Amino acid sequence: MDRVTVEIISSSACAACHAKTLCGLSENVSRQVVVKTPAAASFEAGEEVEVRLAASMGHKAVWISYIIPLLLVVAAVVGLSFAGAGEYAAGLAALAIAGLWYFGVWLLRGRLNNTFEFTVNKL
Repeated sequence: MDRVTVEIISSSACAACHAKTLCGLSENVSRQVVVKTPAAASFEAGEEVEVRLAASMGHKAVWISYIIPLLLVVAAVVGLSFAGAGEYAAGLAALAIAGLWYFGVWLLRGRLNNTFEFTVNKL
């Protein structure tokens, strides 16, 4: 077995506050990442590790998740407004285009999963 499942727990800034149980604003989000590594047998359950992603992969994720959909939405609104479509039609079309983009990303999630390679190191 050459894979390690790592649980990443993200805490909000107020998670360490002593009054977090009173205000209800603190939150912890847990995600799991499967990391391919030849040293998988050397890791133990519960061990703290460092998970890394190449900076170029982070930039690629930002482009796929935020920048390209934003450009598509803006292009749709501007293009349809200049074409004479009403504001509601342009807005709905822009939302539909963004929805189609994210649906396409969801359909290709298996292929995209293979392009993002994480590394894991012992602390």
